[in-house]
Amino acid sequence: MAAYKLVLIRHGESCWNQENRFCGWFDADLSDTGEHEAKRGGQALKDAGYEFDICYTSVLKRAVRTLWFVLDSIDQMWLPVHRTWRLNERHYGGLTGLNKAETAARHGEAQVKIWRRSFDIPPPSMDEEHDFYQSISKDRRYSDLTEDQLPSCESLKDTIARALPFWNEEIVPQIKEGKRVLIAAHGNSLRGIVKHLEGKGQGGDL
Repeated sequence: MAAYKLVLIRHGESCWNQENRFCGWFDADLSDTGEHEAKRGGQALKDAGYEFDICYTSVLKRAVRTLWFVLDSIDQMWLPVHRTWRLNERHYGGLTGLNKAETAARHGEAQVKIWRRSFDIPPPSMDEEHDFYQSISKDRRYSDLTEDQLPSCESLKDTIARALPFWNEEIVPQIKEGKRVLIAAHGNSLRGIVKHLEGKGQGGDL
């Protein structure tokens, strides 16, 4: 059986992670701690002798910058990098920007846990009056998306549904060709890929 080589990296701590805020598609940058985490991750890969052929990331700077730090650490900044919105974090809709503890106090911990951890229940949608609607939904990096593609909120199921086409059509063929693949993305988009791979079972096809 062929041995596939794939490394998944979740971005370092963002400024909004540090402030315990729902981030989703908001383009929060890495905190100082997040930069150090990314560099340490890169150093660990360097120490282990990892080499890659192609890289993938989202269009959100916390993931892009994490990838930069990793590639710098392993001295492979020349590698081709493909960015796609399909690897973005889950869209937290109307929760975007809210402090998680304050949201739990307002709506109850049980409700917030459902929004955060259930597979197919999305949070409230982001309407046009939301503080971050313009900066997210009208951002030109998403100008090519259709109305059906541009979310106003997402469950984990929704996140997996938009990430998997890119995984299956773009990444899997590279892996099957023997390319060593590095993906720097987000907790939920990576969870979706891992959940998909686990569903394939031991020895199954990608």
